[in-house]
Amino acid sequence: MARNDQKKLLIRSITLNVIMALIVLLLVFALIYEMSTKPIYQVSNTTTSISATTRISTSNQTQNGTLAGINDPLNSSSLAIINNEPLNYYQIAGEKLLNGSLINEVLVSNSPQYKPIMINGKPTVVYIGATTCPFCGENRWAMALALAKFGNFSALYQGYSALQDGDVPTLYWVMSNTTTPAGVDFGNYYSSNAINFISAEYESPITGHFEIQPLSFFIARAPNATYRSAIMFMNRTGLFQGTPFTFWGTSLVNGADAVVLGNNASTLSWQSIASMTHAQILSQISHFNDQFAWGQYAAADLYIADLCPSVNNTAPVCALPAIKEIGSELGLLS
Repeated sequence: MARNDQKKLLIRSITLNVIMALIVLLLVFALIYEMSTKPIYQVSNTTTSISATTRISTSNQTQNGTLAGINDPLNSSSLAIINNEPLNYYQIAGEKLLNGSLINEVLVSNSPQYKPIMINGKPTVVYIGATTCPFCGENRWAMALALAKFGNFSALYQGYSALQDGDVPTLYWVMSNTTTPAGVDFGNYYSSNAINFISAEYESPITGHFEIQPLSFFIARAPNATYRSAIMFMNRTGLFQGTPFTFWGTSLVNGADAVVLGNNASTLSWQSIASMTHAQILSQISHFNDQFAWGQYAAADLYIADLCPSVNNTAPVCALPAIKEIGSELGLLS
């Protein structure tokens, strides 16, 4: 073969190798970028079993101000209102629930009992909801107040239910893609030495109506075996009728345990809570001097009473007389 031909082949070979190397580098960079924009989930022996650490934000989506601040994180003082409220608030609200002095609907009813889901030696709370669901929206305030007595949140986000179904100011466990046609938010920023918290939230356009999918939709998209197993358990109960759908240690709660919409019995409607800002709701929860706040803590008390038996009543909140009496009303072992 002529020397010139050999040089041409060598140059062609080097060129092809360089092109292949560049293609590989581009694919690696693309993979790194994709992974950096998705939630990361991990199993830990010292904190809750799954936590989301990254999420693409859809902040500042607004429609005449009704979605102002959506996906904005709570600041440290607002987060402290959820994490650090005193035990006597839970006791007083529990007393009001038991003596019938609440105007909001807080339901004391027996829940089906199951064996606890144990992960890393800890019982588990499972939540399945939808960002557009008004009952989920109202209920997340009480859920957060209940969970905070067994651990704490390092982050929570401002959210809303669907504009055409309640437009309820609420909390999101993670930032949510409120424009996606169909998706699921998995995970949260909750940690606890006593319990695990597994959360799954169906995503659909926030400007429309409430939407939900069957649990098979969540199972098919579960980020890991832990989530898949927990949601499969919820599905096997055969009791899923809509959201919120929760499991507290041993108690399966099918629906919201309370509907807390305002302070006036004659005007209880979705418009009552929809007219509030997140700051106003947090202020009422913090000042604890009206029916709305009492109702939220009473709703949290029901979830706490459901959960206490699975942690052998070791959390300080479980020792409150009102929690014990509510547990007795629920038919749970004290």
